[in-house]
Amino acid sequence: MKKALMYGAGNIGRGFIGQLFSQSGYEVVFVDVNTEILSRLNSDRQYPVRILTGSEVKEIIVKNVRGVSGLDAVNVAEEIADADIMATAVGVNILPRIAKPVAEGLKKRWSIANMNPLNIIICENLIDANHILAGLIKQELDDRGKELFDRLVGLVAASIGRMVPVMTPQMQEGNILRVCVEEYGELPVDKDGFKGEIPAVKNMYPFSPFGFYIQRKLFIHNMGHALTAYLGKLKGYEYIWQAMEDPYIKPAVRKAMQDSAAALSREHSVALDLILDHVDDLLNRFGNRQLGDTVNRVGNDTRRKLSPNDRLIGAANLCISHGVNPVNISLGIAAAMKFDRESSANSIYGILTEKGPEAVLDEICGIKADSPLWSMVIYFYNMLGNGMELDELYGYHTL
Repeated sequence: MKKALMYGAGNIGRGFIGQLFSQSGYEVVFVDVNTEILSRLNSDRQYPVRILTGSEVKEIIVKNVRGVSGLDAVNVAEEIADADIMATAVGVNILPRIAKPVAEGLKKRWSIANMNPLNIIICENLIDANHILAGLIKQELDDRGKELFDRLVGLVAASIGRMVPVMTPQMQEGNILRVCVEEYGELPVDKDGFKGEIPAVKNMYPFSPFGFYIQRKLFIHNMGHALTAYLGKLKGYEYIWQAMEDPYIKPAVRKAMQDSAAALSREHSVALDLILDHVDDLLNRFGNRQLGDTVNRVGNDTRRKLSPNDRLIGAANLCISHGVNPVNISLGIAAAMKFDRESSANSIYGILTEKGPEAVLDEICGIKADSPLWSMVIYFYNMLGNGMELDELYGYHTL
């Protein structure tokens, strides 16, 4: 039987990619460090995925799975040595930690004369994550290994569109492996990233050129989702669906996504109507009450989400470069600065309280004072800081 190695047994790993691998006829081997999840995977050899459509609930069982500890480098290398396909869903910050184990697995693979191409689908919310991981892995290889890597290993960028909320004990219903997901299950991937024959995986759609799909995910889906969270936090909402039902937030999010859609259409020469249809679909999906997705989950990690190439700043800059005025995205950036209430490695709270919003724009966002984005964000930040509520702001401006 074919074997798929899934690096990361979290919600996306189990609730999306692992499911597709299993349904495509692969034995799925999850690599993770969560001992409780690994133990349950190895005892049950299956797990439930609950699909929430908004009006119905159905559950499927993902079978023929097992787990391997990511701390057992020898075992991980042996699993990589004879895998037919791989994927990562570990989170951007963890990618550097898996580079050496993957490199050791490739060395083991080549030492046993397995010269079949190995394609690794990169399921991370980061532009150029495939190139970044390639660079990290190559640092662990000698010249011969680098030559084999370039010839035999495909790092395939993917656009992860399925939304998976943080699982609560109530949602798990006694099974730590249960994952609740939305119905959407398409997996666009970069056709040009594959080496050798493209493997058959259910709902996987190879596209070329792929830059449009990466930017569509980050600058429309992720941007709109984050904007919903940051504006929702201003209004005191707990859940994303609550923010989507707000008569001021939903129009702001829609307009921001439409602005980004216009810029993407011009950037990639893609019909605007097709992108706007995707915007409407996403807005409906954001409003799925059954997902129970929280404002805090979607909005956290503000330091990364306000970085120069990420969802908010990247989308705003793309708009500006194509003559689109990102007013509502600017409002979202200002709201993001109000999101954190305490300092952490993933927040901007420390630099904000010590140096002010101008320092956040300069040091975190990479936005300089001569950018039109600078003045818009600072304006909205000051308006919100002066006690103006979002409803009042909309009454005061046509956004």
